[in-house]
Amino acid sequence: MLTLVFFVGLLIVLFIIGVPVCVSIGLTCLAVLWFENGLQGIPLSLLPLKMMHGVNNFPLLAVPFFILAANVMNKGSVTPRIFNFANALVGHLRGGLGHVNVLASMIFAGMSGTAVADAAGLGALEIRAMRDLGYPLKYSTGITGASSVIGPIIPPSVAMVIYGWLSDVSIGALFIGGLIPGLMLGLALMATTIVLSYRIPMPMQPRTSLKETLRLSRRAALSLLTPLIIVGGIWSGTFTPTESGAVASTYAIFLGAVVYKEIGFKELIEVFRNTIEFTAIILFIISIAGLYGWLLVRLQIPLTLAESVVKVTTSPTLLLVILMGFFLIIGCFMSVIESVLIFTPIMVPMIKVMGIDPLFFGVLMVISLSVGVITPPFGNVIYVLVSITNQTFEDVVKALLPFLIPIIATIFVLILWPDLVTYLPNLWINR
Repeated sequence: MLTLVFFVGLLIVLFIIGVPVCVSIGLTCLAVLWFENGLQGIPLSLLPLKMMHGVNNFPLLAVPFFILAANVMNKGSVTPRIFNFANALVGHLRGGLGHVNVLASMIFAGMSGTAVADAAGLGALEIRAMRDLGYPLKYSTGITGASSVIGPIIPPSVAMVIYGWLSDVSIGALFIGGLIPGLMLGLALMATTIVLSYRIPMPMQPRTSLKETLRLSRRAALSLLTPLIIVGGIWSGTFTPTESGAVASTYAIFLGAVVYKEIGFKELIEVFRNTIEFTAIILFIISIAGLYGWLLVRLQIPLTLAESVVKVTTSPTLLLVILMGFFLIIGCFMSVIESVLIFTPIMVPMIKVMGIDPLFFGVLMVISLSVGVITPPFGNVIYVLVSITNQTFEDVVKALLPFLIPIIATIFVLILWPDLVTYLPNLWINR
């Protein structure tokens, strides 16, 4: 237990004082090895091998492909097409552009796989449109940030790719398991918008004519095929989740460069550069996390933690509530990907002992951690919204707070009814 406290405690302390994530993980591993075996007992020749083993994995190829697809989509006119299509469908309802905001995010989530891509791509467009129609900036900021949380839940999801790789759970099943929770979260945010519409001014829009709706549908049709290709391809067995990333990025480039003719060679080079930079950061953290996971297993820390938890509670539901609270707090200080990398090797052996389905746990973990993108002090989406709206950090946080209620309520519903997550994956596996 002393080793466990030292292992986790040192890592958290390094995070708090501002040491970069990859450096914090590496220093923690070296410190624990020194603590256990002494300075001479650190296997220096083995450490780089374990790091390389961490990234030498086929499913991880999906990560750069999905990042590339999101970057290409944000570079062209895909986001305006999606927004206009969503506006034609639900813009006339009570709450107007609030519903459009959520629906557009749900559609874009089926292409991007990250919350930041959603906020950065659709966010500026959504907030500008809501500002032009007279929506309060506070509400516009809040619903835009809250809807971006759907990004890592509806497939594809970079976080689920990494969880599936670490936990040996089918990535395809995780993708499909995120469909119903993602839809539930979207509906919860729409319901919140209706409630808020009785308290704050939300201008009503006239219903879009059938002719105009069909025109906007045709303009967005090829873009809307992206999530259908990804989910449909995986469901039918046409390609694996990893291959779906390659298909999605190729299709996105084809749309932007050939069909829409909006992305030239210069823009494509910029997209590739941004993708390479972001992917390099993620893969470097993954390589360090591979060393971290190997050390966890070597020191039998997950087993020790599982035995300790069983002594505290034998109720899977209570354990999930406790872990959800833990992940909500952790998400305030670490990104979703970093948290999944660090805590999956610790948590999965423990929840298996408690009889919890690791597939269900993976979806719940990603959702709970994703809330962190809109909570201080390190929520990435908060900083994106500060940049877009020119508000203070504190004002953006206040705008987001009311929307935490439907998000957390959705998580509690999933804990009480796990079949909402596992039904579709079981149907897919047994088809």
